[in-house]
Amino acid sequence: MDLTELGTLLNEQGDAIAQFRKNIDNRLDSEKKEREGLEARLNRLALGGARGGENDDHELKEIGEAFRTYIKSGDHAGIQEAIQTKGMSVGSDPEGGYAVYPTLSSSITTRVFESSPLRRFARVVTIGSDSFEELVDINEPDAGWVGEKQARPDTNTPDLGKLRIPVREIYAMPKVTQKLLDDSSIDIGAWLVDKCGKKFTRMETSAFFNGDGVLRPRGFLTYPTASTDDDTRAWGTLQYVPTADAAGFKVATATVSPADCLIDLQSELKGEYRDKAVWMMNKRTAGMVRKFKDVDGAYVWQNAIAVGQPPMLLGHAVVLAEDMPDVEAGTYPIAFGDFGEGYTIVDRRGDRLLRDPYTDKPNVRFYMYRRVGGDVNNFEAIKLLKVAAS
Repeated sequence: MDLTELGTLLNEQGDAIAQFRKNIDNRLDSEKKEREGLEARLNRLALGGARGGENDDHELKEIGEAFRTYIKSGDHAGIQEAIQTKGMSVGSDPEGGYAVYPTLSSSITTRVFESSPLRRFARVVTIGSDSFEELVDINEPDAGWVGEKQARPDTNTPDLGKLRIPVREIYAMPKVTQKLLDDSSIDIGAWLVDKCGKKFTRMETSAFFNGDGVLRPRGFLTYPTASTDDDTRAWGTLQYVPTADAAGFKVATATVSPADCLIDLQSELKGEYRDKAVWMMNKRTAGMVRKFKDVDGAYVWQNAIAVGQPPMLLGHAVVLAEDMPDVEAGTYPIAFGDFGEGYTIVDRRGDRLLRDPYTDKPNVRFYMYRRVGGDVNNFEAIKLLKVAAS
């Protein structure tokens, strides 16, 4: 082969490689658009709002059946067909790839919402980016009375703060043998969803209360506290009301009730937050508070009068949250506030699944994850009860 022929061959190979790269780039762009279209579609369906009607349930059932087939065999043709025939699209390679399926996403989301006590009362925001941002109005302008001919000097301008809540990732990667997937008589897909959903719930709920904000949400119990009121306390600090002693609560006397500190805590919350305020404590603290009586001997705790209704304490609902600390010296066992105004949970819409049958044969790995953030957005809307240190 002379140099001319060699040069021609090299040029042809270069053109072929360039065309191959172009084809790959086009395919990736196409799959990206399909995936984005799927997420947008899901946001209009069960993940973004309520769905209704027997037709919707039937569609999700069809997709769910196809999803279980995908879990067992890796055959995504059925789920692709089921989704596309409902006016949706799927972006995944022949071995599964990253995809968002309504059956998986809505199931995990429902389990997390129903099991996490703070989710039922906090503000929950769903976003399509990696963080949530909003301006925060943290103070008021100065103003004053003046006479008709008096000078009007400049007054202070109110400050605006910025709240930024990044979403963090929770993941699970269980593995199942291919033989079990082939021969199992149980619903492996539902089992995986249930197990991961419960684990995700425990992890994120713990973070909403006690997370340090590093690779996880920031918990409201991790912020600095002070006993000063809203007008004098620095923003970024939660107010606490102390108990009488390190043992927890005073013993009732003819003139003093152990519930007096709860009344003091309740009184510190501004009126605009009080209507929707709830108590949060764990079951052990609740066991103590249930025994409190006022000076007339009447219990301040009122049990629920119907199934599904919360117990009431001093006119407000009680939420049992096991991530709240026990009654010990220096702890904050009870919170009271409007968590819808005070705490924000941010969800990055969609839970994802990657089926990997290659890297750990004969096992099949299922990599699932969701992204969530959380932080205090209003430090006036949540108050804490602090057990005296000594």
